[in-house]
Amino acid sequence: MGVMKCLVIFALLSIGSQTAAQVKAKDSTTLMAEFTTVTGATGYIIRIENNANFFREDEVSSSPALLGSLEPYTAYTLSIMSKNADGRSQPSTSVEGKTVLPPPVLTTSSPSNDSIIASCSNVTHAVSYSIAAHKFGINNTVIVNTTSPSQTIDGLDAGSLYIVFAYAWDAEGRKGEAAVTNQTTRPPTPADIGATVVWSDDVAGLNVSWSMGQPVHGAVSYHVTVANSTLQCNSTSSPCTLTPVVCGETYVIQVTAANNAGPSYPSDPLVFMSFPCPPENLEVEETEAGNCTLSWNSTLYADMYKAFIKRDDGVEVNCTTTSTSCDFTCLCGYTYLMDVFAYNEAGSSPEGMTLNYTTLPCCPEDVSVSLVSTETLEITWLPVRGAMLYETRAMDTAETIVCNDTSPMCVLSDLTCDSTYNVKVIPCNEIRGCNRTCRPHTKDTAPCMPEDLRVDSLSGAENSFSVSWTANNSAANYTVEAVGQGSLITCTSASDSCSISNLPCGTEYQVTAIASNSAGQSLPSYTVDLETAPCCPENLTVEQVTMAMTNVTWSHARGAHTFITSLTSSRGHARCHTQDSHCLMGCITCGTNYTVGMEAFSRTGHMSMCSYQGFSSSACCPSGIKLYRLANNALRVYWRSSGGNYNYTVEMSGTANYTCTPPAGQTSCDISNVQCGDVYHVTVAPVMPAGDNVDFCPQRMYSVTCTGNNVGMVIYRGKRSVN
Repeated sequence: MGVMKCLVIFALLSIGSQTAAQVKAKDSTTLMAEFTTVTGATGYIIRIENNANFFREDEVSSSPALLGSLEPYTAYTLSIMSKNADGRSQPSTSVEGKTVLPPPVLTTSSPSNDSIIASCSNVTHAVSYSIAAHKFGINNTVIVNTTSPSQTIDGLDAGSLYIVFAYAWDAEGRKGEAAVTNQTTRPPTPADIGATVVWSDDVAGLNVSWSMGQPVHGAVSYHVTVANSTLQCNSTSSPCTLTPVVCGETYVIQVTAANNAGPSYPSDPLVFMSFPCPPENLEVEETEAGNCTLSWNSTLYADMYKAFIKRDDGVEVNCTTTSTSCDFTCLCGYTYLMDVFAYNEAGSSPEGMTLNYTTLPCCPEDVSVSLVSTETLEITWLPVRGAMLYETRAMDTAETIVCNDTSPMCVLSDLTCDSTYNVKVIPCNEIRGCNRTCRPHTKDTAPCMPEDLRVDSLSGAENSFSVSWTANNSAANYTVEAVGQGSLITCTSASDSCSISNLPCGTEYQVTAIASNSAGQSLPSYTVDLETAPCCPENLTVEQVTMAMTNVTWSHARGAHTFITSLTSSRGHARCHTQDSHCLMGCITCGTNYTVGMEAFSRTGHMSMCSYQGFSSSACCPSGIKLYRLANNALRVYWRSSGGNYNYTVEMSGTANYTCTPPAGQTSCDISNVQCGDVYHVTVAPVMPAGDNVDFCPQRMYSVTCTGNNVGMVIYRGKRSVN
């Protein structure tokens, strides 16, 4: 920009006859004199005077000449003299010149981006002022004429350099010396404010950008502020980063540009919602097996959410939603790591809490429950995912039995017989606990062992027994087994007794009862010994030993330990109790019919009644036996009969033996041709119906003497038993 000057035009003056001069004011302290040079002059002397006794002579070499250090707005008289070596000439005719008003003291400022305030100090003798602002580099000048020494110049370009001129006008209409200064208008208001989130070392910031809309002169600085916050940043160019920025906040951002003139108007506020905070209170609810819902608290300023769900085997799923929950498939026995991010236009929330969720271990589906003994269950299964421990529970109406093991099998013993158990295998781990939703498996234990087994004989049935027991089972069939001497006899019943019949005599059995149903068999009951009545001897012989004694013998009888043999008649009876297979029985009445019976007893007291063919004792031995001598060497044997019409036989033995058999009913018998002089044994015995002689009748001893050649006297010598 050129400088506007206040010019004072002086009239041409005549300086002597030899030179013409004119004087004009160059500025408030300088006059410029122009004159005609003189031939031969080597220099010139200009004399300056004023009415205040100011006097000064300046030597100049040529025209024009500047005469400085003068007083502002003062009239001076000038005369010019030429000089050379010979001296100086006479002064020319004087001329007058007057300096202009001094420049005001000019101060400027830019109160806004399109105005400049120019303030001038009061200049003495000034009647008005002119203030001009010229934009640097552009032919564009704004001039304001005013009587006030201070003026605001509007309509300027923002952020531009202006050259400001100010000068006073005197009463003669002369423009005084100008004061010049440079003034920059304030920068324009930043526009197009934008903000984006940037991250550095996990610290969020707002990258604030703007534009100025036009070129700006000189150095400009920018100041970014946030309302109601100490958050700010300064920059010499766009953008500028505000740090730290937190989630879930609303920032009211303004940008102010500043240069040496001052700050611009703040930009229009930019309302910026920062990225949302991480969702909190992540929770997982397993609504049903295999279906989970991840939920969280809503987050301020969040437009949507994105959940990332990663399974521990590397499988990852995600879901995007505007709600605060997300459904996903959660298989049993896995651990899931879950993160939820909130989003809005500013971006994603920082990483929040990671939820570690472990689903319940899987339920075994191949559970096998088997009854390995009457009251023991064996449970086996294949290992399942996520299980570190298995809790096996067997529960009936009265008790619960628990088995904990890390192995996929369990044996539950000491269960209650004849019970239905719900068996459940519950997988557990340390993180989640136990999955108690696994379905139960039903298994019945075997029936209870029959108790109080009893064996009773059935009345009226030989070797038949009723076996009874206490039945503690709800429903069972019972089998009774009698085992003895290589044979097995059974009976079955659905109640509490059954019968076994026609067992062989003299046999010992071990009797047990077993209950059974679809679950299996019970333990056998405690064994009860069963002993049938002993067998009767097949052969029994009664042999009469003496007239009053018999010898009874019999064959072996299985199972018999002792015997009571009896001979019973109306005339009395005889009994014999023995372990032997024979028995001598006295007190037998001769000539009597006896009923022969036997009671055979086992070791435990079981008895069999045995009946045999009757026994008839022999006729009684006769008494009163006497010998009478007859003629012709004959003897008569006489006796008294014991009753009954019996046949008798007489035997007489000595050196010679003699017999006779009288007719039935007779009580004497004659023996002829008896040799005398000998001792004879005489036996009279009844003849048994079978024709056998009774051999237990006593013998009588007689001496038969001779009288000459004939039988003499018969002398009784006594008697003795035949044995």
